[in-house]
Amino acid sequence: MPKKLVPDKYDHDAIEGKWRKAWEEKGMYQAEDFSKKPKFYLLVEFPYPSGAGLHVGHARSWSAMDALARKHRMQGQNVLFPMGWDAFGLPAENYALKTHAHPSTVVPQNIARFKEQCRRLGFSFDWSREINTTDPKYYHWTQWIFIQLFKKGLAYQDEVPVNWCPFCKTNLADEEVLPGGTHERCGTSVEIRKQRQWLLRITKYADRLLADLRTVNYAPQIALQQVNWIGRKEWTDINYGIEGTKATIVVSTTRPDTNFGATFIVIAPEHPLLADGANLVPEKLRKAVKAYVQNAAGKTVEEREREGRKKTGVFTGLYAINSLNRSRLPIWVADFVLPTVGTGAVVGVPGHDRRDFEFAQEFKLPIIRVVVGRDGDTSPIKKLEQVQEEEGTMINSEFLDGSDIKTAINKMMAYLEERGWGKRVIRYHLHDWIFSRQHYWGEPIPIVHCPKCGAVPVPEKDLPLELPYLASYEPTETGESPLAKVAAWVNTRCPKCGTPAKRETDTMPNWAGSNWYYIRFIDPQNSQALADRKKMDYWLPVDLYQGGFEHTTLHLLYSRFIYKFLYDLGVVPNPEPYAARQPHGIVLGPDGRKMSKSFGNVVNPEDIIKKYGADALRLYEMFMGPFDQTITWNEESLAGCRRFLDRVWQLSIRSVSDYQTAPKLAIKLEKTIAKVSGDVENFKFNTLIAALMEFINAWSLWGQLSRKDYDRFLCLLAPFAPFITEELYQQLGAGGNGLARGNFVSIHEQKWPEYDPSMIAEGIVTVVVQINGRIRDKIEVNGEQETVNNQKGMEKRARELLSVRKYLEGKRIIKVIQVPGKIINFVTN
Repeated sequence: MPKKLVPDKYDHDAIEGKWRKAWEEKGMYQAEDFSKKPKFYLLVEFPYPSGAGLHVGHARSWSAMDALARKHRMQGQNVLFPMGWDAFGLPAENYALKTHAHPSTVVPQNIARFKEQCRRLGFSFDWSREINTTDPKYYHWTQWIFIQLFKKGLAYQDEVPVNWCPFCKTNLADEEVLPGGTHERCGTSVEIRKQRQWLLRITKYADRLLADLRTVNYAPQIALQQVNWIGRKEWTDINYGIEGTKATIVVSTTRPDTNFGATFIVIAPEHPLLADGANLVPEKLRKAVKAYVQNAAGKTVEEREREGRKKTGVFTGLYAINSLNRSRLPIWVADFVLPTVGTGAVVGVPGHDRRDFEFAQEFKLPIIRVVVGRDGDTSPIKKLEQVQEEEGTMINSEFLDGSDIKTAINKMMAYLEERGWGKRVIRYHLHDWIFSRQHYWGEPIPIVHCPKCGAVPVPEKDLPLELPYLASYEPTETGESPLAKVAAWVNTRCPKCGTPAKRETDTMPNWAGSNWYYIRFIDPQNSQALADRKKMDYWLPVDLYQGGFEHTTLHLLYSRFIYKFLYDLGVVPNPEPYAARQPHGIVLGPDGRKMSKSFGNVVNPEDIIKKYGADALRLYEMFMGPFDQTITWNEESLAGCRRFLDRVWQLSIRSVSDYQTAPKLAIKLEKTIAKVSGDVENFKFNTLIAALMEFINAWSLWGQLSRKDYDRFLCLLAPFAPFITEELYQQLGAGGNGLARGNFVSIHEQKWPEYDPSMIAEGIVTVVVQINGRIRDKIEVNGEQETVNNQKGMEKRARELLSVRKYLEGKRIIKVIQVPGKIINFVTN
């Protein structure tokens, strides 16, 4: 076929800028409201625009989703693939503090850098729908949502134990504290202290958040994380009278069956029994108890919960009476009990709880066995390994004796309820969401505190309540927001009665704006509502939401709650915001550690693009490993992806024909199209890239592609390597290079190639490649007959495999043994 003038060498710099500009000028990626095409709303988590810019972790997930978006467009769908900026909150503020700048200055600069990096990577975002959570036109509606929550009683203030980060000088929601008791963002050990906070009653939606997981297509591990975090359990609250007083103490337990084995009660240092004015502790013990409580207040959650840590505690001098057997249970204070779990008081059953056993041993408290395990051991419990926590049969428990644990739990619950000694209570691991932060850079909470009317919402007509400019915005040690220092802003009048009043000075957390951003992408310029209802009816729910595991019990849970609330208001059209959720793994540095400036192992995508090109980076990000697993950065493999593109370029110049494609190559193309089409929808990006590479190997071995098949191959590769395929399509394919005339037809506007099922009916045979009898790789071929007829070709293909080549270097091959359809074995010296 006649060739147009194409440079012999693939020069990514020469083509990438040209096609970025051309695509943007043509507006190719703008979604159309109310199109007759089937809609496909593909959402990726919008980023914090940090000063460091994009990293290769962003590039990994977004490259894959961009390829998916491009494929769906080629399949004739109306694709909404938007991008914006989650720019309020701690990440932006901490960066501004570090650089001695103002957030209002650095955030726009960071956004500009992020956006340019996205453009350089060729992401097909619809930039006409770009949003920014710090835009007053946006957070007008974030504040509006808060006011609706307040009006419905779902936003309230209370004095509660909070997780306090001493480094960031702010409180945290439970979801922001890692299992080790550290802040998920800065890694600092978290302290517990009491503070008046705004909370959202997410617990009111706990059962619906659980039940509706059955109506969506979430990856199993994501759904399981949400189920476990919500943590719905049936508890029994047991009332114990305190000896010598009229007071009672309520203890929560999920194992009431073991109550005949109770020998003590332990309460958290924050328990109301120890509060001023309600202290029943005998005077001679008050000093010791007070000292213990004060000492516990300075400990982190991590310290208090650490497994295996030596148990500490102090006796209160009080005894509770077990109504079952009238036994006296000494009441102790111990810091391993947290105020946020149950009632902040636990009954000690040391024979059947490991922590209770450790505590009993430390303070020489009695240990009674009431459960016998499968081993039949009925001897006194003296060692930790004897503690029976799981299955077993009841003993020493009167009417429960002989019952299995599950039966005994139900019997005991009913027995306690009948006598008024206890009741069943459904509790959740999930707690109401602490929503206020003591920081400057966030959405102002639209509430005025009036001495007469109490908390009053800002009138909706006065929204947005804009964040005032503060030259000095550093967080305070007092637990107050820096906004508290701005008297001119704080002092106002009650919207209800006109009395002098004060504004709320805490701001919203950095999760506030992300709870509903996917709605705003639908209609980003709307000044009358979150979005136009007809547009929401058309676009929602999101068809696929892709994001990190780290947000499963944070943003993902929060946004489902807010959306359900909006559904109850009649604002949105359906009960769930996302039809499907797919996770991605993280990228570790070349040294195998998490990428961090402190480790010196951060890989900047701009450096990679300059050296290898955006297409090579995109391919490598998808090829480097299974999409949902953690992988380690490896530049050698990246270089292999660049070599693949060089081969595509060279084969395009040399091996496109006006004649028919060779039969074997034609079959290989059909099989490759089938595999890539299936793998991209199943997020098997690494295996589909491998299939494309195998096709290139086959092309180089088996001859030329016809012009028609060449165009189909380019269309198949286009979503994954958009720049090189556009250039080749315009120069050598059917595109016709209309760019100069301003009317080019892009490869990304072509139809996705379909395969011919009749051509792939022949089975694939796997040939194992060995060196001195050890398996080093494998080759897949179209039918066993080929391995019989083309043994030289099979040997050549085997030699070219990277995993084989490195073992053959410097070696002399004595002979090659082939068992057609099964084995190729290289015997070396």
